[in-house]
Amino acid sequence: MKKNMGSADRIIRIMIAAAIAILYFTHIITGTIGLVALIIAGVFVLTSLVSTCPMYIPFGISTCKTKKPA
Repeated sequence: MKKNMGSADRIIRIMIAAAIAILYFTHIITGTIGLVALIIAGVFVLTSLVSTCPMYIPFGISTCKTKKPA
């Protein structure tokens, strides 16, 4: 898969995932909403690790820096 996530996008996703995990494991968010949030956090981490967001593909979005031709 072609990478379509830049560094800032990846860092923001990991920070959001960490915040969700902290809220879940400190029992601030619980129940079904907590589990759904935890799954979303897992997806954020996974997409950050592979630098590809499947939701960006249909819309043609890319947050990667592009190299200008010389």
